[in-house]
Amino acid sequence: MPDSAALAAFLLRAKRATYAAQGDDATVTPLIPGSKQLEYREGERLYRDVYVGLTTFAGLETVDDTGAPRWAMTYAGGLVAPADFPAVYAFLREALQRGDVAAPYRGPARHAGGEWAYTNAWEGDLDRFAGAEAIERAGVVVYRLRYAGGRVR
Repeated sequence: MPDSAALAAFLLRAKRATYAAQGDDATVTPLIPGSKQLEYREGERLYRDVYVGLTTFAGLETVDDTGAPRWAMTYAGGLVAPADFPAVYAFLREALQRGDVAAPYRGPARHAGGEWAYTNAWEGDLDRFAGAEAIERAGVVVYRLRYAGGRVR
């Protein structure tokens, strides 16, 4: 099982290379019909993100190491107010590129640009954590997501 520092660094590289960089265009052939599936591999370590939905969605991220599941995170959320969803998700990907090894679950605690603001609050560590993120446009919350996960044994 990878140590926490190695796992956090791997998660950031994987997340930055998949949805945060390419959005849905990073999709490989999904295991579940109708889902999107993103993957990133380094040697024996595989990150997989499988989700369903678009403007509202739910998903599961996993990290396998030497063929065995080691870490997982579930998430669900989406638009909560009428909004230009491509613009919301473009800003979300921008925020997700700014994640930190101290908490590599989603994006940073705060990120802003123009009329957009992203917030992310969490508790716990890589072994067990939970959190929530939101995006506001001009002071109106347009997106929310909740997530939870940790190491699996």
